[in-house]
Amino acid sequence: MSEIDKVINFKLSEIAEGGLQEKFTKELKKLSENILDPNTDAKAKRKITIGLTYKPNDNRDAIDVVAEIKSNLAPQVGLSTTMLVGRDENTGMIAANELKSGTPGQTYFDSKDSTLKTDTGKPVDEVEEEDSDIKEPKSEKVIDLQNKKA
Repeated sequence: MSEIDKVINFKLSEIAEGGLQEKFTKELKKLSENILDPNTDAKAKRKITIGLTYKPNDNRDAIDVVAEIKSNLAPQVGLSTTMLVGRDENTGMIAANELKSGTPGQTYFDSKDSTLKTDTGKPVDEVEEEDSDIKEPKSEKVIDLQNKKA
């Protein structure tokens, strides 16, 4: 035991019967969860602050000590997307959908359910079925584009 330990017996881990240590451990757990959260910036700095406020009495022989623990955690990372807006050609109603393919008008393969989808996430089979119901049936005649006329 050092000389200073004999004179000042006020250990952080023992303040308020271990209450300060308990609060610190709780904040450290929150900080650790924040670091492990994939929705926060991994490289952002986090901080735990232990604040001790001392208020002596008039005789200066006793001091009220208030211990506080505060943490400064990384905020949630923002998300962005693109929304397509327009009017439905058939009804004239306004339509809005999230762009899922990355490029307007481009289809994409959805690996979650193994289907080809439009840029707004609607299965292409459904769109083609709707279009065939609206439009008149196409001619069954096949055009030979390689057949040259003399």
